[in-house]
This record gives sequence, C-alpha cells and structure tokens, in this order.
Amino acid sequence: MSGSEAGGLDGIRAGILVTGSELLAGQVHDRNGPWVAQRLGALGVEVADVLVVGDRRDDLRAGLRFLADQRVELIVTSGGLGPTADDVTAEVVAGFAGVELALDPKLEERIAAILRRWATRTGFAGEALAAANRKQAYVPVGAHILEPVGTAPGLVVEVADGPVVLVLPGPPGELRRMWDAGLAAAPVHDLLARTAPFEQMHLRMFGLPESEIAQTLRDVGSSVEEFGVEVTTCLRRFELEVDLRYRPGSPGAARAAEELVAEIERRHARYLISRDGESTDALVARLLAGHRIGLAESCTGGLLAGRLTDRPGASEYVAGGVVAYSNQAKADLLGVPAELIEAHGAVSPQVARAMADGARERFSADIGAGITGVAGPGGGSKEKPVGYVCLCVTTSDGDVREAAPVLPGDRADIREQATHVAMHLIRRMLQGRS
Repeated sequence: MSGSEAGGLDGIRAGILVTGSELLAGQVHDRNGPWVAQRLGALGVEVADVLVVGDRRDDLRAGLRFLADQRVELIVTSGGLGPTADDVTAEVVAGFAGVELALDPKLEERIAAILRRWATRTGFAGEALAAANRKQAYVPVGAHILEPVGTAPGLVVEVADGPVVLVLPGPPGELRRMWDAGLAAAPVHDLLARTAPFEQMHLRMFGLPESEIAQTLRDVGSSVEEFGVEVTTCLRRFELEVDLRYRPGSPGAARAAEELVAEIERRHARYLISRDGESTDALVARLLAGHRIGLAESCTGGLLAGRLTDRPGASEYVAGGVVAYSNQAKADLLGVPAELIEAHGAVSPQVARAMADGARERFSADIGAGITGVAGPGGGSKEKPVGYVCLCVTTSDGDVREAAPVLPGDRADIREQATHVAMHLIRRMLQGRS
C-alpha cells in the first residue's frame, strides 16, 4: 500500500549544498546547513545529505551532481551569490540546469537602488560598485527571482528531468529572511504540496548511558520499523535524545510508537526529563515560577547565571549571582567561613553548600546554588583531580541536593558540563526527585 493509498503523502527528499572555503578552513562554523535541515525536516522533507564545498566551480558542480544522484527532488544551496570573483553559484547552477546566464535589467536596477543607498551611507561608489551591481544581476534563464534582502537575489531554478534548486545567500541573516519567499515560489511550493510534517515524539533523558538505551532499542525497538517508525538517538549537550517519527497515516505507526515510548518510560523513568521535546532550560524556567534563586559560582565563572538569564522573563525568578573566584571573595561576598575553607579546601562539598546558602541569604531567595571545582588544566591533585566539581542546591526550608562528579574533557568542557549538572540539580530539587 502506498503512502497516498494509506491516506498519507509519500514525501520528498532534499539535499543541502553549502559553499564557502572559509567553512572548510575552519574559520567559520556552518550555521546554514543545520538550520535549513531543521526547517525542511519540520515540513516533512527527508534530508538525504548536507554537503559543504569550497568556492570552486568544479567542487560546486560535483556537489550538485552528487545530490542529484541521490534521487533528491529539491536542492537548497547557500552562499556564492556575492559580487566577488569566487561567488560562482549562479553560474554553476545555470550550467547544471543546462541554461545560460543572462542579464536581467529590472533586477539590475533594483540592486542598483540598494547599492546607491549603501553608497550614500558609506561614501563608497564608482567602478567597483557598478561591476558588483551588474554581476549580481546575471541570473539563469528562466529562473524565478527572489527579491534581495541584502544585495544578492535568491533564485529558484528548475532542472529538466532533475531537481528544483533553491539558491539562497550565504549570510545566515539574509538566508533566513529569504526563506519564506523561497518556499512560496511556485516550483518549491508545488514540491512541498506532496509532503506533510512528520508525526514526531521526542524524549529527552539525563544521566542514562547511551549503552542502556541502545540495549532497550535492541530489545523492543526493532519491531516498530515494520510500521514505518524511524528511531534515532543523539547525545547532545550531555543529554540523551530519542526521536521517533513517521509519516501521517502510516498504518499502525502511532500505536507502535506509543508502545515503544511506554517501554522506554517503564525501564528508564528515573532519567526521563520530558517526552514532548521540552528543553531543560524551558523546564527549569517553568519550575522556577513562584521561586527566587540566588547563585554562587567559582569555576563556572557565571555560566550558570548566563544560562538561567538567557530566557525572557528571567528577572521573575533569578534574584542575582556572585562569581566568587578567590577564597576571600567567598568569605566576603557569600559568608563562607574561612575556617571551613581551611579545613576542607575551596573545592569541597562543604564549601559548595556554604556558597549555596550564602547566595540564598544574600539575595533573599528561597533557593541557592553553589558551584566550585577544578576546571584545569592545572591545579588538580590525587584527591581532587582536574574535573572534580562540587555542586549544591539548597532551599530555605532545608532541602539539599548535592553532586561531586569528576567531569571529563578540557577546561571548556568541564565548565559547560558543570553548568549542565547544576541545571539538573535545580530541576530535581524543584520536582522533588532524589
């Protein structure tokens, strides 16, 4: 039975081609490929490949041919639409489609108007600007033109007996602002009409080794595949994510997915954070409603405060924070007794608890969090190695949650992981879990 016969849609496959030699050199991280992949996935499009190639004609051609060979019906490109000599995407896509590049006089004038405004602001004008204007107005014959949001137009190019190519600019802000226009262009719109968003379930877990969920999926997960349920696992930001998705209307898929989720919950309920994809940050923010938290950080240097205040409305529950790096600061700003530090050391469960209590009292909060540790690369000892971090969360009614893990990785890894452990201590405290 086909997808359409079952009441669903067959869906389409897409490939993403990101161009930029600076990406291959590691000078810049690719922000477009993942973003486009997420947006396509949300629309029900199966992304077959994400390729990153340099600003070279041969590499661009090879990338387009490779994606076409993967039987994709849509290719989204980003980059290579600017005024410089290495911006060759429009030229290469025209060749891929078997058409010529031609000057579009109306587009040339629209770009010229944008550049005149830019020249007025900056004082730059002349031959170079005129050449840039003309270059960006050359487009593949028959292409659908997407209005520039910077100076470069986007393009939608149909390839005879091949994919539709959606050509977008490289700057992430420009690409995102042009995205909706690209989806609305008739060739892309018609393709997307053949698909629908996946039905999805998203489990988020913390503290469970990947090997455990792998065993569970070996035991009970293989049976869902015959119903068209795709299961993927990913360790992201120190949390284990399990995603299930299937096409709408797939017979038996919903029941099979629910049964698998129920079994995962039965086996691993203690580690389950959410089954609807809610992030830890959103969950902690929701749980903190009606509370006030004070923060005391040493080795994390304010990362926990930054994490909690990253969300709008954080002033409702974050009372304040102190970065108390030196022992003197711990004593002066948080009231940690000097004799406690002398007896147990600045990195100790006792000092972490005193920091949490001090932050709670100093900020008149009902919850306090304290973090102190050895982030490295130096400063460790046999008793307290690099990566040893002491964390504590306390409440005004005497509840205490503590952890003292030895975290792996370099200094940045240890600080980030310590922040994440602190978020989960706060979560467990507010949920009343041990």
